[in-house]
Amino acid sequence: MNPLKIKQLFTQYKILALLAAIALIWIFFSWQTEGGFTSARNLSNLMRQMAITGILACGMVFVIIAGEIDLSVGSLLGLLGGAAAVLDVSHHLPLPMIVLLVLGCGLLLGLFNGLLVAYAGIPSFIVGLGGMLAYRGVVLGITGGTTVAPVSDQMIYLGQGYLSPTFGVGLGVLLLALACVLTWRQRASLALHGLPVAPAWRDGVKLAAIGAVLFAFVRTLNSYEGIPLPVLLLLVLLGAFSYIATQTVFGRRIYAVGSNMEATRLSGVDVRAVKLWIFGLMGLMCALAGLINTARLAAGSPSAGTSGELDVIAACFIGGTSMRGGSGTVYGALIGALVMASLDNGMSMLDVDSYWQMIVKGLILTLAVWVDVATRAGRRS
Repeated sequence: MNPLKIKQLFTQYKILALLAAIALIWIFFSWQTEGGFTSARNLSNLMRQMAITGILACGMVFVIIAGEIDLSVGSLLGLLGGAAAVLDVSHHLPLPMIVLLVLGCGLLLGLFNGLLVAYAGIPSFIVGLGGMLAYRGVVLGITGGTTVAPVSDQMIYLGQGYLSPTFGVGLGVLLLALACVLTWRQRASLALHGLPVAPAWRDGVKLAAIGAVLFAFVRTLNSYEGIPLPVLLLLVLLGAFSYIATQTVFGRRIYAVGSNMEATRLSGVDVRAVKLWIFGLMGLMCALAGLINTARLAAGSPSAGTSGELDVIAACFIGGTSMRGGSGTVYGALIGALVMASLDNGMSMLDVDSYWQMIVKGLILTLAVWVDVATRAGRRS
């Protein structure tokens, strides 16, 4: 087959290729661990582990689509998670107040990063690099360089709680119904505007596949303890950020800024305000991830989030977000996060040396960027 044709097919079905890659990864690790990797208990742990990276990826995908980068997210997660632990353990504040304070601090710090990038004109790479060092220093200062523990049971529930099986089944039915409604609306909109509509059987097959995945997902997690709360939060964020990206003016402006910032500015869009709020959302996601991470570990660690920015950026690139900006999806970034979490979890179960884990993840990131470059070259030719 013509190499150009292969590139075009891969570009068109990139998400399917990623799902196939995940299936192969799971089959391999399940074989090597004699089924341990795909046990309900381990998959539940894998989903909780992936939720942290996924939450950060929801914000990072907007940053990269807009043509920027944020290297401070790992340190900011550690800072806000450490602050939550200090407020809980040392000051005994009620959980709702801790959540509001941490989310507020995350939003303000994100807006501060955005202010430096959008209005002060400092490259986002430098702002992120400076934040990586500064925020890590602050968290070492507020925690005294030691682990802050134990946090309250209420906070622990945020990271270690589960939905009841009945609620999990209801959630699966709701998600399938939502997929059916969105598919019907898309078909109706295409027909209304006189655009080609895909055959009904094709959408039927897609919905059947979604239903099968949801059934397996809910059944597997319910066979252990239920759907973890962090996974529920991630699903809510997936819906919210996908809606922002595809159904709002702000979302369309994010893609426009990343595609051609100068043309977008000349068309009357306040490019600086768009970038400011993108970084604000990123800070908010760091706050959420910090809270969930502290709750999951039942402690605030000064080393939490170390190198986390690399996993998040890799997840976005693996999921199809272009390093040049202007292209990417939230669900693609979350699939990329699942790839990274699956590799981490599987190699840890096999007791692979940490240096080999770093080598594999580095190669995967390089491969993802190469694929982006190659497929774009294929589209240009």
